[in-house]
Amino acid sequence: MNTEKVVARRLTAEEVSELGLQDVIFVPARTDSLPVDCYAQASLTKPGQNFEGGSFTARTIFGDEMTLLPDNAEEPGVWVAEKAGEEIEVLQSAGVLLNLALFVPGGDIKSLEALYAAARDAFGAGIVQRWREESVAVPDVKVDLFEEPIRGRKSAGNQNRDRRALDIYPPRVRFLEPSDGWKFVVEPHQEIVDDTPTI
Repeated sequence: MNTEKVVARRLTAEEVSELGLQDVIFVPARTDSLPVDCYAQASLTKPGQNFEGGSFTARTIFGDEMTLLPDNAEEPGVWVAEKAGEEIEVLQSAGVLLNLALFVPGGDIKSLEALYAAARDAFGAGIVQRWREESVAVPDVKVDLFEEPIRGRKSAGNQNRDRRALDIYPPRVRFLEPSDGWKFVVEPHQEIVDDTPTI
């Protein structure tokens, strides 16, 4: 198990409530629901001020989400790096597991095998593995993706609409997430006509 000693200080619930999404914290490390006696780098799932009751939710760099009660003396707590603190063991990453939505234009079995072969050559034959593979043919139809606020009425000039992506294939849309407070609007693709006068 690869760990690193980090000098850190335990935070109170009040201090955690002042943290944002970019702040790096350390929380108990759990891999595949197996507790280990060390911590993992993490961040809050939403700004600390948006939580209530002294309970917070954090997501580790390993993708685990957990509920935390920093003021509970029986729990390991939430820590932040600080020179005046004490040493804790922090679990390090062994690599990255990619869950890809990969579009291969004109792809077939031969092109996919060539792709996997190249990845194995780069990282090692026993390293690159294919899990839960789903190969789906993509119809030659494209859509335009917009975002609109969840609440509020539409204005006549579409002022409350943001362009998210033009000219994309429908299967790609399910891998995207709308911004907070917005929803997706999918429409058939319309070519942009440039009617700028020319001389």
